[in-house]
Amino acid sequence: MGNLDDQVAVITGAGRGIGREHALLFAKEGAKIVVNDLGGASDGSGGDPTAAEQVVEEIRALGGEAVVNGDDVADWAGAERLIAQAVEAFGRVDVLVNNAGILRDKVIAQMSEADWDSVIRVHLKGHFAPLHFAAGHWRERSKAGEQVRASVINTSSTSGLHSNAGQANYGTAKSGIATLTEIAAKELSRYGVRVNAIAPAARTRLIAQTPTVDALMPAAAEGEFDPWDPANVSPLVVALASPESTVTGRTFWVAGGTVKLYKSWSVESRVESDSRWEPSALAKEIERLAGGSAGRQG
Repeated sequence: MGNLDDQVAVITGAGRGIGREHALLFAKEGAKIVVNDLGGASDGSGGDPTAAEQVVEEIRALGGEAVVNGDDVADWAGAERLIAQAVEAFGRVDVLVNNAGILRDKVIAQMSEADWDSVIRVHLKGHFAPLHFAAGHWRERSKAGEQVRASVINTSSTSGLHSNAGQANYGTAKSGIATLTEIAAKELSRYGVRVNAIAPAARTRLIAQTPTVDALMPAAAEGEFDPWDPANVSPLVVALASPESTVTGRTFWVAGGTVKLYKSWSVESRVESDSRWEPSALAKEIERLAGGSAGRQG
């Protein structure tokens, strides 16, 4: 018996890296899977279904059930086709794992409009569009009297939670995904849907572009546990996807064997006045409140 026996999962960006590991582990845990991947380069250009087709072949070799989807998840019609294909192939959708993403890192002064738009589109709209159509599917099932036990796992990032320089587009999208997760959890609970997010740290095709990746994520010695293996991320996603889970509206950092629960925006400290502030007086209080320049570094 697997944790996801007979569950139907749609996994985006599942042709390589973390998404591929999700798909393979979901299959081992008994899920039927729609393997989505546009097959583009790490910057979003091009397209090739080969990687997704290979993952489906691997799943079938394990005795599992899977189909390929090559739609662009940030395209409204493409996202609709993705969810419709899952329903047509397997009868319903139980789990949506939003994982597709690209990178176009630049400092703000050098980032082009295309660099900004493409990353925001793939990550933020590429999460929202499949979620929109999956939500409609679950809403219809719930209104028909069915007891829905579904889940969504979104993919945020430490860049979104900790604000990495050089990733204004990527970090903004990933921070937005964490907020979208909380909103969706509140909206979709009435239909029996839980929504959570992960912020994974792993050695992937995208992170391999970082000049310091070898220092940040050194390779493990042969035979030793590799804390940066993308496969380490997937057990958390399976746990969150399990119909037995009750967790919702939360964001988890995961790497190696470590999982951390993050807390969303909260008040750290405050200043108050019984009347309208004078700007000069408030400026002094704000400096004190924020801890001066050291407090503004983030």
